[in-house]
Amino acid sequence: MITASHNPPDDNGIKLIDPMGEMLEESWEAEATTLANAPSDEDLVEHYIKLAEESQVHPDTIANVIFARDTRASGAHFVSILTQALKVTKAEYTDYKLLTTPQLHYITRCLNTKGTIYEYGTPSEKGYYEKVASSLKTAMQGRQFSGSVTVDCANGVGGPKLRELIKHLSSPSEGGLEIKVVNDDVLKPERLNHQCGADFVKTNQRAPPSSHASPLTRCASLDGDADRIVYYFNDSDGSFRLLDGDRIATLAASFIGDLARSAGLGEKLKVGVVQTAYANGAATAYVNQDLRLPVVCTNTGVKHLHHAATKFDVGVYFEANGHGTVVFSELALKRIGKTEPHSPAQFSVLETLRALTALINQTVGDALSDLLLVEVILAHKGWGPKEWDLTYTDLPNRLVRVEVADRSIFKAVDAERKLESPPGVQAQIDAAVGKFKNGRSFARASGTEDAVRVYAEAATRSETEDLAQKVATIVRQAGG
Repeated sequence: MITASHNPPDDNGIKLIDPMGEMLEESWEAEATTLANAPSDEDLVEHYIKLAEESQVHPDTIANVIFARDTRASGAHFVSILTQALKVTKAEYTDYKLLTTPQLHYITRCLNTKGTIYEYGTPSEKGYYEKVASSLKTAMQGRQFSGSVTVDCANGVGGPKLRELIKHLSSPSEGGLEIKVVNDDVLKPERLNHQCGADFVKTNQRAPPSSHASPLTRCASLDGDADRIVYYFNDSDGSFRLLDGDRIATLAASFIGDLARSAGLGEKLKVGVVQTAYANGAATAYVNQDLRLPVVCTNTGVKHLHHAATKFDVGVYFEANGHGTVVFSELALKRIGKTEPHSPAQFSVLETLRALTALINQTVGDALSDLLLVEVILAHKGWGPKEWDLTYTDLPNRLVRVEVADRSIFKAVDAERKLESPPGVQAQIDAAVGKFKNGRSFARASGTEDAVRVYAEAATRSETEDLAQKVATIVRQAGG
């Protein structure tokens, strides 16, 4: 997938997709890095041949590569370079033109499961829309959407693709969802992610300037390639309220857990939530204490969350930035599919649960299917954004960037929540945290620059700021 996601429009890059439509298996990342950074053409060919031999890939084996791009101006140039390379290596390929990243993930899985018992759907863009539309209709049987949802598409590929999806959905006059699409200008590439999109909203804690939504109106923002989504609304007093990935995860886990219990599968399906250390402590407490569901914490990065989610029968994972999905195990899908209802109510619950397994894009975080998942749940619960927001109160939190001479000396363990080096630093952080009510803080080295990011939470905004600065000082002194 040729995209740079939420980055500025002049950036571009690639996302590599595994045969099952999931993110690239981690052991291949090092190989990709070596190939990308080969100092010469000769070194590139040498490593390519060596990799093929080590992987026991026969030279006569014909590769089949599919690719697509987002709306960036440089995308077409990247495609021309890629196709030249594919021709040289005698690979078969299909150019799917403009797609969202999750649509290409979907098509990849469909192609590689076609004709098997794991068949995922029709491998085309149209097949994606039809699967989503059909499952949405089933999930909404007997329920009504309340009001509209305004979707900011970051002036990226999600705009035209959401408009195409809407054509396959029931219209508002037929009882369907009213989706108001904004920031969908893809004819001016320089507007991509500019003062709009999920990253802008999450970082600035405010709606895009172009948003003119009325108070208590549901709003959502996608990122540039539509694999992330955050919700938000303006309260009746005008205050901005963000409903981020933590909120989406708790909403989905609560609803799916309730459905499983109502279907008589409560003891047979283990539902769990996967978070990173950046998840708000109030969200973690809500899942543990109110929903009574297990929570697993992993290293930062969607690949770590996805892997951990597969350990549950139903694994719900979202990063706070809005990237996430729900993964159903093979056993869970069998039990949901084969369970016989004992009453009309149980029949309805099972129908909804089955529909959700098709509505959710289980390969990767998908802003379009996640949008509809949230809307289905709110409709079933009869909630607006205010009721959703009131499920728990976020602890005040602060993220501070600290420049250091050498980030490599900061080594984290325990899902990046503790520092094992430099020696003694973690003890200082623990001592600082212990002085604050509901205090929590950790320091994590940046993956791209000589800096350490300090995250802090506490009971009040002023205490959070105080704790963040104390820990930042500890890190600054340790980092020279």
